[in-house]
Amino acid sequence: MARTAQEAERFRDREARIVETARDIAEQDGWPAVTVRRLSDAVGVSQPILYRHFPAGRDEIVARVVIQGYADLADVMRSPAVDDDPAEALPRLISGYLRFAQAHPAVYEAMSTARTSVAFASTDTPATLREGFALLERAVGGADERDRALRAELLWSLLHGASQFAAADRLDPALDDVRESAIAGLFLRR
Repeated sequence: MARTAQEAERFRDREARIVETARDIAEQDGWPAVTVRRLSDAVGVSQPILYRHFPAGRDEIVARVVIQGYADLADVMRSPAVDDDPAEALPRLISGYLRFAQAHPAVYEAMSTARTSVAFASTDTPATLREGFALLERAVGGADERDRALRAELLWSLLHGASQFAAADRLDPALDDVRESAIAGLFLRR
């Protein structure tokens, strides 16, 4: 059925509200609280209307939260200008990543551990995720494409581990700045 431009805009706005509401509920009450019933009630639509937007239901909504979360994280990581001195840009990227994970724990949880249809490290990986990984690759550099990918994976893994330990209060917050500088130091030495 053909839609007018106005109807299409309302459809996109409602989809965005559903995804944003899922994020809000997850941040307040955790992912188990994000149900189709609760979402439809919170957004003010019937469950059939919600399924019209997201035929796969909750799983599709979580996948959209994951993709949007990576877009938001890429924006944070992109804040250092591409031509900035790596000695300045890499520490800002590291700090931004860790602050994002701390500020959005439920979204970050979905991004890092939720089982979704979002493909990683494949030809089916969404462009947003590939762009974010490319930011990591540029930040760490390397001798060639394979070396850059490996270094980016290691940085990503290290940042993920640090963010998870920090979220579980396993790291001393007084050492955050020193820890971030030490992580950057590992990747600035080539």
